[in-house]
Amino acid sequence: MNVLDHIILFLVSLVANTFSAFSGGGAGLVQFPVLLFLGLSFGVALATHKVASVALGLGAALRYLSQSVLERQFVLLMLLFGIPGVVLGANLILLVPDRIAEIALGLLTGGLGLYSVVKSELGQSYCPNHRNSVGLLCGGLVLFILGVLNGSLTSGTGLFVTLWLVLWFGLDYQRAVAYTLTMVGLFWNGSGALTLGVIGEIHWPWIPALLLGSFMGGYLGSHMALRYGNQWIKRVFEVVTLLISIKLLIGH
Repeated sequence: MNVLDHIILFLVSLVANTFSAFSGGGAGLVQFPVLLFLGLSFGVALATHKVASVALGLGAALRYLSQSVLERQFVLLMLLFGIPGVVLGANLILLVPDRIAEIALGLLTGGLGLYSVVKSELGQSYCPNHRNSVGLLCGGLVLFILGVLNGSLTSGTGLFVTLWLVLWFGLDYQRAVAYTLTMVGLFWNGSGALTLGVIGEIHWPWIPALLLGSFMGGYLGSHMALRYGNQWIKRVFEVVTLLISIKLLIGH
């Protein structure tokens, strides 16, 4: 790749991760297909995308930590249940037919977006729920399943986490996005990248441009989320989920 190609790769990463940080997921909607289009195989593109996504989490974490919106119990819950799921999913990816998984994920993602559209007040206010031991355990088990999806699929799993935090734990969109970007972006994707790097291959020459775009996009999108609030996040979330659904159903 020449310098122009790297600039294009950076811009694609910047745009994809800015929208991802604003809506609570979905960077793979744009970034992953571009890596495939540029010639990487599915496994190499997935591993490379995961590495780049870690910078998204880092950029978002730098912005959100200054606002002190993260609660320790949710940080621990997402780490304890999510990371083992991610590692399991990354090891299972070669055993699952890609097209079947993409169609199923596309239908479910579209359903999430439509559900959010119908529920006009969803995620607009902070209403804590299911904070007892049973509630946390049930919520954690679902996070484990979402971790498996995150480790094995490319697009949309962060959006699942965002909506689950809203539905089950009563977070508003702004708080839910903060957890998704920091925990999923930084720690879940980091675990997935490490696992895929060990069992597969990462295309390192493209990593610098992707990392820079992901980091800047993560910070910029998080800043926009904090600035514009729940209503804007909800609308962008709905648009991104529906676009991801269409993309997954159509294919690469």
